[in-house]
Amino acid sequence: MIIEAKKLTKVALVVAATAASAIALPATAHAFAHNFQSRSENIFCTIDDNGVACDISEFKYQPPPPPECAKHLAWGGRFTLTPGNPGTIECQGDTLRVPGEETLDYGKTISAGTFTCDNEPSGMKCTDTGTGHFFQVSRDAFNLG
Repeated sequence: MIIEAKKLTKVALVVAATAASAIALPATAHAFAHNFQSRSENIFCTIDDNGVACDISEFKYQPPPPPECAKHLAWGGRFTLTPGNPGTIECQGDTLRVPGEETLDYGKTISAGTFTCDNEPSGMKCTDTGTGHFFQVSRDAFNLG
């Protein structure tokens, strides 16, 4: 009987310590994505503290040779920027287009954390101001850095 009481006490202490540590942890900050579109309604983006991604619906530029994922997914129309990484093109099997998105007028900027997107008549440029990495995309061209 004494052995079982010791086991029960140990279990109770572990449960109490786990509950106390869970309560003592600070609340985790959550980044909420903000969706927007270009004035031309051809580029659709989402931005938050963790990065930015933009889809372009119609483009005339020639994307680089497709990776393996392009056998099953669309290629050449999604641009992403994540912390510490240069802008890149990714395969996509979905869309960032959300009905009723806010329009980012020409000459306007939207930011989240270190990420900023500028919409100009020449296209959308999104930059990580912490690293200088970026992508720029328009109907006619793209640039990654």
